[in-house]
Amino acid sequence: MDSEDDMHDANDVESLDDGFYSGENEDAPLGFYSDYDDDADDYFDDADDSDRTESHRMEQNFTILKESDVRQRQEDDICRVSTVLSISRVASSILLRHYNWSVSKVHDAWFADEDRVRKAVGLLDKPVVQFPNASELTCGICFETHPRSWIASAACGHPYCITCWAGYFSTSINDGPGCLMLRCPDPACGAVVGQDMINTLAPDEDKEKYSRYLLRSYIEDNKKTKWCPAPGCEYAVNFDAGSGSYDVSCLCSYSFCWNCTEEAHRPVDCGTVSKWILKNTAESENMNWILANSKPCPKCKRPIEKNQGCMHMTCTPPCKFEFCWLCLGAWTDHGERTGGFYACNRYETAKQEGVYDEAERRREMAKNSLERYTHYYERWASNQSSRQKALADLQQMQTVHIEKLSDKQCQPESQLKFITEAWLQIVECRRVLKWTYAYGYYLPEQEKAKKQFFEYLQGEAESGLERLHQCAEKELQQFLNADGPSKEFNDFRTKLAGLTSVTKNYFENLVRALENGLSDVDSHGAAACSKTTSSKNVGGSSKGRGIRGKGTTRTSGGSSRITDDNYWSCEHCTYANARSATTCQMCQHQRQ
Repeated sequence: MDSEDDMHDANDVESLDDGFYSGENEDAPLGFYSDYDDDADDYFDDADDSDRTESHRMEQNFTILKESDVRQRQEDDICRVSTVLSISRVASSILLRHYNWSVSKVHDAWFADEDRVRKAVGLLDKPVVQFPNASELTCGICFETHPRSWIASAACGHPYCITCWAGYFSTSINDGPGCLMLRCPDPACGAVVGQDMINTLAPDEDKEKYSRYLLRSYIEDNKKTKWCPAPGCEYAVNFDAGSGSYDVSCLCSYSFCWNCTEEAHRPVDCGTVSKWILKNTAESENMNWILANSKPCPKCKRPIEKNQGCMHMTCTPPCKFEFCWLCLGAWTDHGERTGGFYACNRYETAKQEGVYDEAERRREMAKNSLERYTHYYERWASNQSSRQKALADLQQMQTVHIEKLSDKQCQPESQLKFITEAWLQIVECRRVLKWTYAYGYYLPEQEKAKKQFFEYLQGEAESGLERLHQCAEKELQQFLNADGPSKEFNDFRTKLAGLTSVTKNYFENLVRALENGLSDVDSHGAAACSKTTSSKNVGGSSKGRGIRGKGTTRTSGGSSRITDDNYWSCEHCTYANARSATTCQMCQHQRQ
């Protein structure tokens, strides 16, 4: 935790102006701002990347579709194919389903070989069976004779009574979406059954199910569309691949990854998410816990956890074997000659002889692995819990507190959007921070420079987010509890809006850096990343943290520092560059 000298003081925010955001206000009294500006933003080079950041924000390569939108798009595609190919809407629908609702594929295949397409989907030009000129016909399923008006057939002409058709439809529709490509009941016939027959002969309940299957197939069979995976959500997403990220934000407020349909997980990739989720649910961690915290009974081999202080263990029934926890020998063999019943020295003797070396090594490895996993998982889960709480607070803020604050501060709700924006940013940052722990868990231990720099960036992100969260959660409370308008509210607005902006920029840059695998940090950058310093000025109003190379010196007017005979350290981001380089490999600043 930072001391109170470093916390934001609402009364000091008056000095925060536009100059700060352009980097001109070097004496900003807010410790948080100077943290970000002094080093983390130096690394990320916000000033030079502002245009790229802005364009990144504006990119939205997906469209959210309501059910009415899906139906309209489906109808448009059916009509387009029907018009171009001069076929019925039912036939057009059958073709589109066969080609996964791709209009271009239907057109290409049809004009390339119409006969082959008709045969593949079961669209017949003429019936293969002709009805005799009789008033009654025999059903091909129940073999009963029915009036001609009770007989129906698909394009093939095979006659079946309407009762058998209805039963055939009900069975097929209840079996699932496979009913969308229903064929004639005759096993040797491949004629397709269209929706027009189902609407005419099927019960109302079955017709409704078929209609739902048809609608869902437009999304599920189309490679460019998916349903939102949030429970109970009925929105669909149309995604334009090839630009931007895979993150999708649905109108239901759920964000997910288009590629793997797990929750949005930038900056980690889908493979890492899959491994992390599997690890959280797999039996491997149970086995690690068993290895680290238990020993097998020498007789029945079941794992035993020591739950009392003494070394005299008794296995559970039906085994009931009594043994020593230290050496796993029978308790009957213990006594004064082994050092006493409760002070067995056989274990130490055997350990010196190497009897327990392998078992101890495995147990120690399992314990270390479990402790490392627990470290990352606890923080991953804590941020998830904080995010859920922030979502609940956001909901309460939008439904209750904004209106209350508007009345007390005599300001329209439109002027209080900065509070909602702050909470939305907190929710997003909690999500990003959560997944940085999965990123850290799978970061190779041997890449010490990257790991050290990653932990520094992660720590700065934690610190900045906590300041924003505290400001939005606790400092806002005094204005909600106030009896009337407060003079400090405008200062609070400036402070919270500034915190939101700076935190947003930092996290966006953090995500990009991690997605690039911190590729600019290598063994030569270890010196530049190895040492973190914190300093405060005399008044305690500002704080700067930086990554400083060991033994570096600052030049009076240049933009670089000399680290040793082979490298120079960039003044802007402190990266250690080869002496021959004229441009910083990290932030692309020119050496002067």
